[in-house]
Amino acid sequence: MSKFTNRSYELELLDATNIPKELLFQNLRELDVVNRLLGGHAITLSGIKKLVKNKNKTYHIIDIGCGGGDAMIQIAKWAKINSYKVKLTGVDMNADCIDYMKNACKEFSEIDGVVMDYRDYLKTNANVDIVHCSLFCHHLKEDELIELFQYMNKHAHVGFVINDLQRQWFAYYSIWFLTRLLNGSSLVKNDAPLSVLRGFRKNELEKLLNESEVKNYFLSWKWAFRYLVTKNYNTENAELKRGPQS
Repeated sequence: MSKFTNRSYELELLDATNIPKELLFQNLRELDVVNRLLGGHAITLSGIKKLVKNKNKTYHIIDIGCGGGDAMIQIAKWAKINSYKVKLTGVDMNADCIDYMKNACKEFSEIDGVVMDYRDYLKTNANVDIVHCSLFCHHLKEDELIELFQYMNKHAHVGFVINDLQRQWFAYYSIWFLTRLLNGSSLVKNDAPLSVLRGFRKNELEKLLNESEVKNYFLSWKWAFRYLVTKNYNTENAELKRGPQS
């Protein structure tokens, strides 16, 4: 059986609780570089653009598993250029990630962060418009993913955006080679290919979303080997019909 047939549940080094801060910070910088090179940030923005439409509204967007805050910076820049108003909150259980994020985002007054479990945050904050998570879902097992999707479905007033990896052989070997070509840290060399093995097939995401009773979502494949899931509660746009059209 191919190692790409089923999801891997091997823990990534980034999932450890005792990562040296210097090594963690290097890894967060590397993840930003990878997202820039391979279009990860552009995928996030394509989802956000489907949800942020009203220039008279301030959208509260939370980023679950925000890491270094690079996705929030890109959202904030896009919103400013296009005259949208946003408030961005990064939610991460790793205090060192939030420390890094707050320093990286210090020039953006609309960005803040909290050290908290996303479930506790959503249960205690009623004013969340959009939930975003990029490269977070592949860290979770199926029962945890169903819980996450149910929480997002219940607590996001406008919608949610999921940006995560396709489990595919070319993606695996490409990122393995790229992280070594760029002389990446031990974290990124180990975790980047492993992340692909923890990623998804389209039918797996569909099954999880359906089991979570999420309806009227839009799922599409994006370069480079990502899936984008968008759920919008405020539109009946024909493109946001149930199930993928990729």
